[in-house]
Amino acid sequence: MIQPLDYESVGFISGLEVHQLLHTREKLFCRCPAGIYTTTHDGEVLRHMRPTLSELGEYDGTALMEFKTKKEIVYLLNQRNVCTYEMDDTPPFLVNQEAIDITIQLCLMMHMDVIDEVHIARKQYLDGSIPTGFQRTAIIGVNGWLPFRGRRLTVTHVSVEEDSSREVRSKGHTIWFRTDRLGMPLSETVTGAELRTPDEVRDAILLCGLVARSTRRVRVGIGAAREDVNVSVRGGDRVEIKGVPRAAYAVKLSHNEALRQLNLLAIRDELHRRGIRGAADVRAESHDVSDQLAGVEWGFARRALESGGRVFAVRVAGVRGLAQHATQPDLTFLDELAGRIRIIACLDDLPNVLSLAALPDFAGRVEMVGRLRKRVQPGEQDDVFLVAGPEEDCRTAAEEIRLRFVDATAGVPRETRKALPGGLTTFERVLPGPDRMYPDTDSPPSRVTADRVAALRSQLRPGPWERLARYGGWGVPEETSRFLIRRGGADVLDEVVARTGVDGRTAAIMLGQRARALHRAGVPVGRLGTAEWVQVFDLHTDGRLPRECIAAVAAHMSRHPGLAAAAAAAALGISPVTPEQWLSTLEDLRAGDFPAGRRPADPEARARYHTGVAVRHLRGRAPAKDVALTLRERLAPQSKETVR
Repeated sequence: MIQPLDYESVGFISGLEVHQLLHTREKLFCRCPAGIYTTTHDGEVLRHMRPTLSELGEYDGTALMEFKTKKEIVYLLNQRNVCTYEMDDTPPFLVNQEAIDITIQLCLMMHMDVIDEVHIARKQYLDGSIPTGFQRTAIIGVNGWLPFRGRRLTVTHVSVEEDSSREVRSKGHTIWFRTDRLGMPLSETVTGAELRTPDEVRDAILLCGLVARSTRRVRVGIGAAREDVNVSVRGGDRVEIKGVPRAAYAVKLSHNEALRQLNLLAIRDELHRRGIRGAADVRAESHDVSDQLAGVEWGFARRALESGGRVFAVRVAGVRGLAQHATQPDLTFLDELAGRIRIIACLDDLPNVLSLAALPDFAGRVEMVGRLRKRVQPGEQDDVFLVAGPEEDCRTAAEEIRLRFVDATAGVPRETRKALPGGLTTFERVLPGPDRMYPDTDSPPSRVTADRVAALRSQLRPGPWERLARYGGWGVPEETSRFLIRRGGADVLDEVVARTGVDGRTAAIMLGQRARALHRAGVPVGRLGTAEWVQVFDLHTDGRLPRECIAAVAAHMSRHPGLAAAAAAAALGISPVTPEQWLSTLEDLRAGDFPAGRRPADPEARARYHTGVAVRHLRGRAPAKDVALTLRERLAPQSKETVR
């Protein structure tokens, strides 16, 4: 259950960074094929990352944090989809102009100003996901907007950039990446911080997705679109939730982040009440207590000691009880410490940190706790945290505990957090700053002429808001309309309506619901293109195919590629007769009656029975709706108004 929050009163605001893989033949800065995914590899490359100075002579905070982790990064390479460029052994090729064109079209759909010259920049990425240590990126459009809930949602800029590697596994100081996705063109759409509730966050993600799908030039499937959600509350700070895989997940994730920030602000206020207001007031000291735990049957310590590691106790003055303060549902401030320690100290065997205040309930070893307290000698308002592992990692963890409490005195630290199942998040890295960006001197600029933009504008499809309004006017359910736009059926729908004059709602229900049901039933209806659907609906509008038989003809055509709609209808025995002929058939059917002993007294029941018989008998030869209405009127003329 989501704990209620008054989002307006807490000052909830959110903005998005929506990443979408573009459907190009090649990668962004090399000529490797894009979209070839592999599960095996032909070789491995080992790398270590180190930070570099920005153009202003400064280090980015994220780069320094990643450097502290001392990670060994292993890249799994398959010769089908990587080359020496991805491994930073070859300079970049000229930027893929197909990717630039797709991104320009995306910008135009969002009413943006397209820049007239594309300049490539480098953005530092020292988490290992990109072997070069930076991502090549370029802004394509600025100052855009989207119609959203009766107002305009600002789109600050849209960039094109190369995608990163896929993380396969991480253990201790080693992380493994698969490089099949590395270097594929990716667009990044950045909105203003104007979303006021988690529901608006979800709806904005869906809208951005519909815009991208409307270009018909983006990739689909798991991982093709990923969202970063930036959230803050009044008094808090911007926190980025990284890699939200589905729009629906954003509701609980952004809500819980708002709740987390409110709880962190409450912890800050409590620290201030206790006189701990800044870094100088956070007093922490660490003790090696391995000898106190030697021989103790306690897995947390035993595993570390048996592998040659140590156990450290970190006493933090004046913070007793705060580790147990709730942050997110079922999580406490101790989990904030655990997240930092897992990423930066690389102590990832859980539990990786324990609070001595809660230890008796956890371990049931009061005597051991007493020995630890005697060794560390905490004050009445102090807390002691235990970490175990390699000695150097324990010392790093002890320092991270101190630094996290320093951050707590300011409230909400600016950081990137990873989305977890259940709508929770955990620490991933310090939020990057502007010092991570600098020009890429290996890549020349690309001109974007007015003629090029005009040609791309002429190819634009209608915006999703235009189609939703038009389809809604036809009486199409919104869910069906969104499905058609998302899966490409909207192009087919617009074409068949324009070329055949078919009722828009009839065509939309067929393409967005019936065809979907056929696909789920194993019918290869995806084989049918626009031309085939035009044939089907031409038969219907010509009066040669009753509406209730459209799905059957489409299914038969999909099972027999190349078969025309008229031939499919004939093969199914669908041959409409004239109204005079089927009216004559109705007269014959009226002579029939219920089986012996089953004739009900209710005229309405008799009408339903005869109508069902007639519809089944004339299926494929007469419109079912007309048959039903005509027969019911003739069977019950005395209650015509009631029947209607």
